[in-house]
Amino acid sequence: MTFEPYSDEVRKLFSHPEHAGEVDGGVESFVEDQGVRIRLTMAHIDDRIEELRFQAWGCPHLLAACEWFCATCETGTLADLRHFERSELMQTLAVPVEKTGRILVLEDAVRSLGAAVRDTST
Repeated sequence: MTFEPYSDEVRKLFSHPEHAGEVDGGVESFVEDQGVRIRLTMAHIDDRIEELRFQAWGCPHLLAACEWFCATCETGTLADLRHFERSELMQTLAVPVEKTGRILVLEDAVRSLGAAVRDTST
């Protein structure tokens, strides 16, 4: 019996990240912690998220998680950034508990992105 460390969903998202890159002139956040780096960029009109992109340096679980976040929240609202929770992501992607710290870095980047939007709106 062999152990496969990555679920089918992680392999799919990691192999074909449709949201990798950046939004030129968008609001951005950058977080570096626990040996990983995440940069999120976003364009929005009023309360609607128009485009989300990521750049991440880390393990396949982290890159898949960033892709999942962007795909899930793109075309949503800015409130989605405030309500982002890692538990659904970790369950959907079957992220092992020992990778929780990396997913927390993504959560920090999302919260930072929300704060950057508020800062540019004032």
